Amino acid sequence: MRVIDYGRLLLLAALWGASFLFMRITTPAFGALNSAFLRVLFAAIALGLLLGVQGKWSGYQGKFTSTLHLGVINSGLPFLMYCLAAQWLPAGYSATLNATAPMMGVLIGALCFAEPLTLRKGGGAILGAIGVAVIARPTSGLSAALLLPGIGACLTATACYGLAGFLTRRWIQQRGGLEAERVALGSQVGATLFLFPFFLWSCWHGPAVDWRQSLPWIAIVMLGVVCTAAGYILYFRLIADIGPLRSLSVTFLIPPFAALWGYLCLGETVEEGLILGALLVCVALWMIIVPSGRKRGGTGRRMMLRPADSLRETASRRRRLRAAPPGCLQ
Repeated sequence: MRVIDYGRLLLLAALWGASFLFMRITTPAFGALNSAFLRVLFAAIALGLLLGVQGKWSGYQGKFTSTLHLGVINSGLPFLMYCLAAQWLPAGYSATLNATAPMMGVLIGALCFAEPLTLRKGGGAILGAIGVAVIARPTSGLSAALLLPGIGACLTATACYGLAGFLTRRWIQQRGGLEAERVALGSQVGATLFLFPFFLWSCWHGPAVDWRQSLPWIAIVMLGVVCTAAGYILYFRLIADIGPLRSLSVTFLIPPFAALWGYLCLGETVEEGLILGALLVCVALWMIIVPSGRKRGGTGRRMMLRPADSLRETASRRRRLRAAPPGCLQ
C-alpha cells in the first residue's frame, strides 16, 4: 500500500466515525425513521448531481435494478438500524459494534455462500463475539435495557453489511463490473425508495418534529453529503485500488474516531468495557482479515479475485482488471 492509501483510509475512518456523532444529533431531533431517510436522500441528491456533471447518468449495463436492491441491504436497513441504536447507545459503542461487519461476513459466507471457514477465521469470529459480550456488559452509565436493544440493532446492521459484500460480488462483479460512482448512486436511490414509506408513516403517525431546528439540519446534510456520498465514493475507489480486504481495515480505525468525536463534541465518556471490548474486536478482525504469513502478499486488485477461481479464470480476471478504468468494481 502507498502512503496515499493509508491517508485515504484515515480520512474515510474520520468521515465514518463522524457519522455516529451526527446520528446522535439528528435522531433525538428528527426521529430514527426521518433521520435515516433524509440521510440517504441527501446522499442520493449529491451523487446524482456529481454523476450529472460528469455525464455518467447512463451506462449501468442492465445492472441498475441490482444496485437498487443492493442499496436496500447495504444502506437502507443498516442506516435505519444505526439511527435506532443512536437512541440508546453512545457514538463510540455503535462504531465499535460496526467493526463486527467482517466477522458477520465470515459467518454469512460460510453458512450461505459456501465460503471456506478456516480455523483462524473461526477463532476470530468467536473472539469477536466475546468482544461484543464485553461491550454489552452493563456499566455505571448505561443499563442493560438500553444496551441490549442498541446492540441488537447494530448487529442487524453489520449482518446486512456482511451479506451485501457477497451480493455485490454476485450481482455486480461477476456480471462484468460497474464504476464505483454508479454503484454508490444506485444504492442510495434504492435506499431512498425503501425508506420513503417509513418516512411518510413517521410524518403522519410519528411523534411531532420541530423542523425549524438548525443544528440537526446541518448534521443531517453533513451526514448525507460528506459521510455517506463522499464516504462511499472513497470506499469503492479504495476497493478498486487496494482490494476489499485491505479496505475493510478501515473498521479498525472507525471506533477511536467515533469515540473521539463523541468525547470532543458531545462530552460522552469512554467506559472501560468499551475499551476492552474494542481491543478484542480489533484482534478478532485482524485474525479474520489479515491472511497468514504464508498467504500474504499480492496487490490489492489480486485480492479481489474469488478464492475458488481456477488458474485459467484467474489469469483472465487479471487481464480484465488491468484493462478496467480506475475506480471500476470488477
